[in-house]
Amino acid sequence: MKCAIIDDEPLAVDVIESYVSQIEGLEVVAKCNNPLEAIILLNKNQIDLVFLDIEMPNLTGIDLVKTLDNLPQFIFTTAYPEYALDGFNLNATDYLVKPIPFHRFLKAVSRAKEKYELERNSVQRVEPVIIQNDEKSEEQKFIFVKSEYENIKINCEQITYIQGLKDYIKIYTSESDKAILTLSNFKEILSKLPDSDFLRTHRSYIVNILHIKALQKTKIVLKDDIRIPIGETYKSNVFDRLGV
Repeated sequence: MKCAIIDDEPLAVDVIESYVSQIEGLEVVAKCNNPLEAIILLNKNQIDLVFLDIEMPNLTGIDLVKTLDNLPQFIFTTAYPEYALDGFNLNATDYLVKPIPFHRFLKAVSRAKEKYELERNSVQRVEPVIIQNDEKSEEQKFIFVKSEYENIKINCEQITYIQGLKDYIKIYTSESDKAILTLSNFKEILSKLPDSDFLRTHRSYIVNILHIKALQKTKIVLKDDIRIPIGETYKSNVFDRLGV
């Protein structure tokens, strides 16, 4: 995996680079201590994993993530544990608090590698096809998604929520604890689903309104106590749609 380190503290950069050098399959290909320059760096280079500080001059790591549309996997590295919730709401792979012990760094990287391999394998195996009957009739609300070389039929009312992970999505249903993985994007999947039943709550989540149990200030609670974040840019629409 090609890694970038974005941190305004030279010592922190050195520590992370030293850790990376001890792990097979990782390579530091870019370093940057200025978040504004980091935007250019990430747009120009093929990066698989970013180690990203939060407190930096001009632009925080959190703001940097919100600025980029196609950010690769990222792990926050910071001395401020109070940002942890924000980090995970932004789909961070992990959140490491400085000083970072090597065993904790290794655990975070293992998680990143697992996600990287899952994504790479799914791109090779899953075709970007979602098909549905042409009309969304009341009698037949279902979609077919292409996954693992077959078209899987999913009843829309059984979909609890959908999670976006870069170029593919995971569809969770009330019928199984295991998500259905398919190569697609939110625009495509939303065009296939009944508009009245599904609501985008976050850059990475769509929920089925039928499965909502409770609404909190920053989260939607689904059945089985599943909690889905509400992104700041989606908050107004979410509350309007739900009549709150």
